Amino acid sequence: MTRAQHSGLRIIAGEWRGRKLAVPKGDNTRPTADRTRETLFNMLASRLGDFEGLSVADLFAGSGALGFEALSRGARQCLFVERDPDAVAAIRNNIASLDARSRCRVEQASVLHLAPGKMAHDLILLDPPYGTGAGSVALDRLLRLGWIGTSTWIALECARDEKVEVSGLETVAERNVGKAKLTLLRLPN
Repeated sequence: MTRAQHSGLRIIAGEWRGRKLAVPKGDNTRPTADRTRETLFNMLASRLGDFEGLSVADLFAGSGALGFEALSRGARQCLFVERDPDAVAAIRNNIASLDARSRCRVEQASVLHLAPGKMAHDLILLDPPYGTGAGSVALDRLLRLGWIGTSTWIALECARDEKVEVSGLETVAERNVGKAKLTLLRLPN
C-alpha cells in the first residue's frame, strides 16, 4: 500500500471520530485498513463491552491508529511502542493534534526487546510486520515479562496464512479480513 493510498487514515468511532491521523513517511509501516480496524474493534467491543478506563499497549504501533482508536473509545491511557523513527514522529504528531499528551506514552524501541512490565495491561494490540512470526515471539516474551495478566485481552493482526500459537495463551476468536487475520487471545481461565 502506498502512502497516497493510506493518507486518509481516520479514527472510526468515539470522541475523535472522523479525525485524520498522520501516517509515517515511506513504506516501512503498513497502517491497518479502516475495515480491518472496524472489525477488530467490533470483536473487542462484543467481549469487553466498552473501553472506558482501560490501560492499552499498542505494540508495533506504526501510526498508532489502533491505540488512538482505543483512546477515542474511552481508554484511560495508551503506551505506544515503535522502533521506526518516522513512525514515532507520526505518533507524536497525532498525540499533539488530538491533544492527548496526558493519556499517552511513546517508547521508541523494538517490541522484541522490551523490559519487564511494570503492570499488566487491560488490552494489548499488536500489528507486527506480516509473515515474520514476530507477534507470536513478542507475546511469548510479554507473557514471561509480566505484561499480560488474568484480565488482559490481546488482539494480534497478522497475515491471513500466518499461524498464531503462543504457549500459555488460548485463542478466543479468529477472523479473516482481506489479507489480514485478526486473533483475540487470553490467558486460560
